[in-house]
Amino acid sequence: MASRAVKYSSDEYEISYEVVNPKCKKIVLFLHGWGANKEIMKKAFGSYLSELCHVYIDMPGFGKSSITDPLKTSDYAKIVENFCDELGIKPDIIVGHSFGGKVATLLKPPHLVLLSSAGIVVKKPFIVRAKIAIFKIFKLFGFGKFYKLFATKDVSGMSRVMYETLKNVVDEDFTKHFASFSGKALIFWGENDKATPITSGESIHKLIKNSSFFPLSGDHFFFLLHAKFISDEIEKGINFEPNEAKNVVLDDESGIEEIR
Repeated sequence: MASRAVKYSSDEYEISYEVVNPKCKKIVLFLHGWGANKEIMKKAFGSYLSELCHVYIDMPGFGKSSITDPLKTSDYAKIVENFCDELGIKPDIIVGHSFGGKVATLLKPPHLVLLSSAGIVVKKPFIVRAKIAIFKIFKLFGFGKFYKLFATKDVSGMSRVMYETLKNVVDEDFTKHFASFSGKALIFWGENDKATPITSGESIHKLIKNSSFFPLSGDHFFFLLHAKFISDEIEKGINFEPNEAKNVVLDDESGIEEIR
């Protein structure tokens, strides 16, 4: 495991990351979902895609990476882009789970792999909409500090910075971003996903012209059960030409280390 200081706007973020197969020419970047970290992605895919250099990162505010102020999805994308520039890499493939799928889409890689991606707005149940309305009234009268009374279990113990970040990113409509993506996309989805329903995956598949859709058994973390199948489809669906892609060099001073 290593870390790299990344500057964005007026802030500096300490980004924790790990690299597997650093001598491989082609690079795949893995972006975790909300509330997760790089470890879950490495656990799923670290033993597969042996012909690719894997880069796993903790996005700001998750795992061991720092955060100072609330961010938007576009901020995350720019920070990840700056991180790649710092390492001198240009990912050929970006794999994004849930929230990470939105970040991956904004980065516009040649090859995009979405795992139950967020980005399609689904109407909330009445009780959730009522709680949001009541909270907005409380906030209007200066009682915003009681936000945890109206928060879901997902934000239990969450810092105020991360809560504000969640509010920024949770209900973004990424329809136009999916529709404008011009690369090749592989879309995998859990058939019993309650966080991002399979209808969202079907919608994204229709929006991205050059895409393939794979519904698989399981919930929001279905990819933990199907990592080999997903990896095989990535290898089959993305036919690489011989290239002059830059190697990720194993160098102690660079902060890059191989994880065996």
